[in-house]
Amino acid sequence: MNWLFDADERFTDVKKSSRLCVLCKGAHLLCGKSRCPIVVRANIMYEAVRYFDRLDITGSSPPGVFVGRFGYPKVYVGPLTPPFRGDTRILDTPEYWFGMSIEDIVRFRSILLRGEKPVHVYSASKPDELLLTLQELAMSRKPVDLEVNLARKPKTSLILDDEVQPLGVSAPISKVRVEGNIYVDRRMEKVYYDRDLKATDAVFDLYRSGVPVSSIQKAFSLGVFGIGSNRRLVPTRWSITAVDSIISERLLENVKRYPPISTYLLFESVYLDNRFEILMIPSFWSYESIEAWYPKTIWNQDGKIPVIEGDWEGYHGRRSYAMIGGCYYAARLAVLEYLESIRRQASVLILREIHPGYIMPVGVWHVREHVRNALRRRPLAFQGIEEVLSRISERLEVPLKTWIEHSHLLKRELYQQRIQNYLSGSS
Repeated sequence: MNWLFDADERFTDVKKSSRLCVLCKGAHLLCGKSRCPIVVRANIMYEAVRYFDRLDITGSSPPGVFVGRFGYPKVYVGPLTPPFRGDTRILDTPEYWFGMSIEDIVRFRSILLRGEKPVHVYSASKPDELLLTLQELAMSRKPVDLEVNLARKPKTSLILDDEVQPLGVSAPISKVRVEGNIYVDRRMEKVYYDRDLKATDAVFDLYRSGVPVSSIQKAFSLGVFGIGSNRRLVPTRWSITAVDSIISERLLENVKRYPPISTYLLFESVYLDNRFEILMIPSFWSYESIEAWYPKTIWNQDGKIPVIEGDWEGYHGRRSYAMIGGCYYAARLAVLEYLESIRRQASVLILREIHPGYIMPVGVWHVREHVRNALRRRPLAFQGIEEVLSRISERLEVPLKTWIEHSHLLKRELYQQRIQNYLSGSS
């Protein structure tokens, strides 16, 4: 069997990833990744499980809450609680995570116990004692000391998702008791008691007042906002994208009033083996996001070539949900934040390559913060599209021709004649 470890074409004789894992056992990295995701997950869960071998957990919630989606409209809700006290905000604040390793991020999440109790989504408007505690927890600006009584010992698992931050051990809860004070954010409290304020207005008001997006998402999921009788719980997975979408739509209303940028701007960023090239074209608003998942990545394990998918919208937006999911809306929010800050509009193209070093998904926050990081840097400015594309082809491995084939905006920019050409007499 030594031929399996030769770096030649015979390696492709191993057809099934499951068989490959059996042969490798994490020791030889036959899958081509830099670290074995199975070993990483096992090591982290081994570290975490020893903290939760009991029925009573006392610790400082970051604050963190979770609302599940299975069984809707009756879903599981509960607090996220580590087995220690202190300033635990970093454990559930994605805005702090950019630059950290996958192992560190997953380790943060694995140390949070996810309590679970079934609750009907429409009970948000008239919460019982537990749900009211969770709503107050979601509105807190500081960690909250909790004592969580469990119905059984926690189940050791690690849930990874491309939309939601990693989730660790879980257990059904029988009781949650607050020890000390809940420091409810006054901005949250104001919209909570305004039962005539629409949820979309509440979300944007909080964003404008400086409340972090991740905090708004938590409160949104617990049904803290909205017309009183219409308040309901929203699964965490859905609330993340809903808040990104609401804020970006509101920002877009302003951005469309600004003049277009005057030159091509290119922003770049590399993190977690993800490569981003963000191109802003001098034009009125349109937006496109395209992803290339390389072989040996989580969603293209057995492929031989990159899988490329994308979505786009014109000046008047889109009506259907983007095929590439929450990443589309998270990146759009970051882009519109930048355009609002410079008081300009543009046609925006995001090209993203995901390489095998991205050994496991860590949530859609990664895309939002990655794009934000890129846009905080000084852009490269170009006068012509050909110069920009030459730079992009140097930075990304997918051939430029392939990007053009998949991009509505690039084809439009390269091949579509504009009215200015005719007015100026050019061909």
